[in-house]
Amino acid sequence: MAKIISFFNHKGGVGKTTTVFSLGWMMAELGKRVLLVDFDPQCNLTGLTLKFKEIDDLEQFYTAKPANNVRDALAPAFECQPVLISGAECVQIDKQPNLFILPGHLEMAQYEATLGLAQQLGHELIVLKNIPGSLKYMIDRTAEKYNIDYVLVDLNPSLSPINMNIIMTSDYFIVPMQPDYFSAMAINSLSKALPNWKKWAEKASQTNILREATYPFLPPHVQFAGAIISRFQPYSMEASVLFQKWINQAMKDKFVPKMRDHHMLDIDVFKKVMGIDPSESIVQAKDFKSLMAKSHEENVPIFCLPPDAKGTGTRAITNEGNIQEYYDLYKTLANKIFALSECRHNTSESSKAA
Repeated sequence: MAKIISFFNHKGGVGKTTTVFSLGWMMAELGKRVLLVDFDPQCNLTGLTLKFKEIDDLEQFYTAKPANNVRDALAPAFECQPVLISGAECVQIDKQPNLFILPGHLEMAQYEATLGLAQQLGHELIVLKNIPGSLKYMIDRTAEKYNIDYVLVDLNPSLSPINMNIIMTSDYFIVPMQPDYFSAMAINSLSKALPNWKKWAEKASQTNILREATYPFLPPHVQFAGAIISRFQPYSMEASVLFQKWINQAMKDKFVPKMRDHHMLDIDVFKKVMGIDPSESIVQAKDFKSLMAKSHEENVPIFCLPPDAKGTGTRAITNEGNIQEYYDLYKTLANKIFALSECRHNTSESSKAA
């Protein structure tokens, strides 16, 4: 079964969408079949991968049948339609045959209130019992349809019911951030929110109504797969080092102990696979500025930019080095995630055999 990895930080502007796109492409480059899922109503990942520039592009896209976006794929559960959720229609990314996108929907937020009500586990649950488990069910069926190895989910920057549901039904989550004061604050906030979400998920999975639903809500087993620092300024290292110190301290003092105590982090396994303490970032990406802008114009990761995008003369030489750096960074990240998921799989299989 495909491994689901969610990318989440309720602080915006941390390079989350770019990270998902670049990592997914690199995983596909390394031979894995990868599905990108856009659960952010802003649909930035959808626009980036499918070269949509205007809202009209998306609205025309939504008219296709069968369902080709997250909202319409979930409609059987959220709108009580007399049909089962099935695998959604995805789009193969141009120039990368192993990479697919399940597009987002501008009106996905309309389902937020319904999901929030269902997840309160109150008396309304009898009527809404098929809602909480439907999101993972839809992702799993879509992944099966395309024989996917890894699903990367782009989430919106908020502490919303959808984000809570997706993260708690994922196999892993990664926290992208920047080396700034607000990222340190966000880590403190996540240290409180995520354990509460885990408690809710455990309670929900033990509720008979949800366990016996058409789309069962299963016990959570999500694990923290690391933090990613992006957009640091290589020419202002003093400030970057200071902010990084704050973030590392917040991770070490609050976040990591909370994840460990609520069984969302096996510190020994993390250290063995990643080669670092979980309070440290698994990779750090500098601000690639003009190359990033070119990347978005061309709708490909920086490491796939065409030769004419590199400029000329000394600028071309500098950009060539930056492109190679970007490639090496994401190859390293992909291989670390492969190793982490493989290690967990082997541990799980050993436990079953014992």
